[in-house]
Amino acid sequence: MSAAKSFFAVPAVKLLLRALVTTTILVFIVRSINAQQAWNVMVNARADLLVAALVMQFASTAISAYRWQLIMRNLQFGQSFTFYWRSYFKGMFFNQGLPTSIGGDAIRVLDVAGRGFRKRDALYGVAIDRIAGLGALILLTLVAYVFNRALLPLPVYRLMLLLTLLGLLGIAGLLVLKRLSWLNRYPQLAFVKAISGRLDLAFSHNRLMLLILSILVPSFAMLGFYATGWALGLRFDLMTYFAIVPPALVLTIIPASIAGWGVREGALVGLFSLIGADKTIVLMMSLLYGITLIIVSIPGLIVFLQGRQRVQTQRADS
Repeated sequence: MSAAKSFFAVPAVKLLLRALVTTTILVFIVRSINAQQAWNVMVNARADLLVAALVMQFASTAISAYRWQLIMRNLQFGQSFTFYWRSYFKGMFFNQGLPTSIGGDAIRVLDVAGRGFRKRDALYGVAIDRIAGLGALILLTLVAYVFNRALLPLPVYRLMLLLTLLGLLGIAGLLVLKRLSWLNRYPQLAFVKAISGRLDLAFSHNRLMLLILSILVPSFAMLGFYATGWALGLRFDLMTYFAIVPPALVLTIIPASIAGWGVREGALVGLFSLIGADKTIVLMMSLLYGITLIIVSIPGLIVFLQGRQRVQTQRADS
């Protein structure tokens, strides 16, 4: 048993398994659509709306980098916005444009640690930034469900609403974990309690700004989805996108595939099918969204290459 666990813990094996999951899901979905229809959808897509979607996603990512800077400054890390902007986009590139066994969050941790901070402390800051983004995404989903109760079949609606509420309660529960002394008896929960203890500090200043930024990040992302969907002919109202897309994005957090590919497509096709959407158009929308993320991550590639060139120059000089 221990040998099997050690085998599946190898980074290369993990990456291979995630690639297998991604490929399997995508092949299964692609086989269920009409290839000619998919081609026609792409050919007839509105270029102006696709460009708008790209701008929206870039704005979402840039705002995410600014939010991360504010959180890290509250945690006494300092550093300029340029540093966090470069690190955030580089991490995004490793997640989207260059899927490896080293995740984008790990890249951010290493960048901060390279400025003389402990890796564990840097990890807390990255985790809190993730939690802030997840909380805002779930909150927007809840608002969309409240104002669009008839969108999904009642059993599905109730299930999604329950999961959304549980997600918000779970995030809210992090605020009180630090006060539970009995958690000290469980060393495996030490990281979670440490996160809880730093949440107040992370939001000690600029709370309103952090709240606004956290809401803007998923809002711009949803607007990007909305523009992409309309460019392809998926003409549902904005609140429908706010209700259906976030749950699919939340699922991509689970490290079961490469950068969420496959999982995102499967979830979106399944959920949009419940309201009568064309599977082919939904799949094309999701694939285009993934391509958009890769394009937006290109500044991270430039930052990464500049860093490598700088290191090589320093080695040559020495």
